[in-house]
Amino acid sequence: METPQTESISLEAYEKMEPVCTLTIDDKKIHYAIPTTQTKWRVDTLFTKEPDTIQWIESFNSKDVFLDIGANVGMYTIFASAYRGVTTYAFEPESLNFSLLNRNLYLNQLHDKVTAYCIAISDVTKFDKLYLSSFSVGGSCHSFAEEVDFHLNKMDSSFAQGSFSTTIDEMVTSGVMEQPNHIKVDVDGFEHKVFDGAIETLTNPICKSILLELNTNLELHKTLIDSVEALGYKLDREGLKQSIRADGAFKGVGNHVFRR
Repeated sequence: METPQTESISLEAYEKMEPVCTLTIDDKKIHYAIPTTQTKWRVDTLFTKEPDTIQWIESFNSKDVFLDIGANVGMYTIFASAYRGVTTYAFEPESLNFSLLNRNLYLNQLHDKVTAYCIAISDVTKFDKLYLSSFSVGGSCHSFAEEVDFHLNKMDSSFAQGSFSTTIDEMVTSGVMEQPNHIKVDVDGFEHKVFDGAIETLTNPICKSILLELNTNLELHKTLIDSVEALGYKLDREGLKQSIRADGAFKGVGNHVFRR
C-alpha cells in the first residue's frame, strides 16, 4: 500500500494563518477571530441564534455598565462594547474560550471598554475544578465544582481544569467592578447560583435588567422566576415565547429577560 501524500505547510506559514471575520453594522466594523469552524458558526449565527439577546443589548445606553457572565469567546461582549459603546465586564472560566475572548478584545481595541476575567461566577468564593463537556474553542456546557450537564445530571467530563469562583456581590462591594445596569447570565444550569450571589447588586435600583438563560425543566429555575420578580423586576413573557426552545437537546431552555 502506498503512503498517502499530504500537503505540508511550514510552521512559519501556519503561524501567519489568523483568520478573522469582519462584520459591518451601520458604520461600525466588528472583528472576530475564527480559528475553528465552531467559532465561525458563532459569527454566522450572531443575529439569528439568539435575536432576543441582540435586541436586548441594542436597548443599552452607551454610558451603561454590562456584565457578561458566561461570555464564551465574547460574541455579545464585543457587540455590546464595539457597537453600543457600553462598559463591559466579561467572565469566562474556560481557558481556550478566555484566550480567544481576549484575542477578540485586542482585534477591536476594546481594552479601555472591556475587562475580562478567567473566573467562574457563582454563590461562593472558592478554588475548585471546571469540568469541561469538550476541550474545544467555542465549546460550552461546562460546569464549576460539580461534574454535571445543563440539566444538572451527572456528566463524564472530557477534561477538568483548575478554576476559581466568586460572586457578583463580592466583585461590586470590593470595588473590583462598577455597579452594573444590565446583567447577562448564561452558565448552563447554574444560573440559580449566580443569582444567589448577586442579591445586593440586583436590589440596587441602578440595575435595570437581567437576562437569565433558564432551563424550565428544572424546578430550581422555575422558582427563580418568582425570586427575580420579587426584587422588583418584570419578566418579558411575550419575548420568552420567541426565545424558548420547542425541541431538540435544549427543549425548554430559553432566555428570560427581566426589566424594572
